[in-house]
Amino acid sequence: MKTLTARRRSPQPSWRWAALPFLLAVWCLAASRVPSYVLPQPWEVAAEGLRWIQSGELGRQFLASLLREFGGFGAAILAAVLIGVSTGLWRPFREFAQPLLGLFMAIPPIAWAPLCLIFFGLGYLSIAVVIFIASAFPMAVTVQEGVLSIGLGEVRAARVLGAKRFQLLAHVYLPASLPFLIAALRIGFAQAWRALVAAEMIGASQGIGWMVAMGGQVGNSAQVLLGIALIGFTAWLMESLVFRRIERHYEGWRGQ
Repeated sequence: MKTLTARRRSPQPSWRWAALPFLLAVWCLAASRVPSYVLPQPWEVAAEGLRWIQSGELGRQFLASLLREFGGFGAAILAAVLIGVSTGLWRPFREFAQPLLGLFMAIPPIAWAPLCLIFFGLGYLSIAVVIFIASAFPMAVTVQEGVLSIGLGEVRAARVLGAKRFQLLAHVYLPASLPFLIAALRIGFAQAWRALVAAEMIGASQGIGWMVAMGGQVGNSAQVLLGIALIGFTAWLMESLVFRRIERHYEGWRGQ
């Protein structure tokens, strides 16, 4: 019996860290079959990245993208919470806003980039508006679903116990809709990050997307892959260091 219990409790091997070596192996194998100007080896991309770091250009391009991302994404979070909570609590407003949310979500965010360039010109504001449009409406719908998932019985029980409006928000609506809020942040950031890169490739003079686009124009595959790797690594860092930590931090509070 003890042997069976020990076997059941023994940690299972994790294959999570095997994904990156597998990807690098496939990359090296594919790069060995084609010229380096088509698909460079990983160490050639690393050398390209070292040159960008030493010149300081990589930091400047990355910072430009981050400023646009968090400007547009921060405004989108505020708008999404306001719209999502309002549509979830007030049925007439939900019926009014539902077609508009569906319309904006159906239009690809990058389709707004030319119009934003016409209105706001080439610069920070036009790309931030594209990021806002890309992320605000999916997050608003997710927040709305979180508010609607709360049963009337829970609200009535809290009111019977004497809960006021702020107490209802803090102890009923917010904890119950927390999984939806975290999911909204994940969805919104992913949409915003994609829209940022696409918009920078079309109408920017700096940023990660601009770096990828310029590398493609001059035929520098190493620069293109460097930008792609930076895009993926940043998204992975946000998921690992921000969203998962938020989820773990509020896991116990959510169950109360």
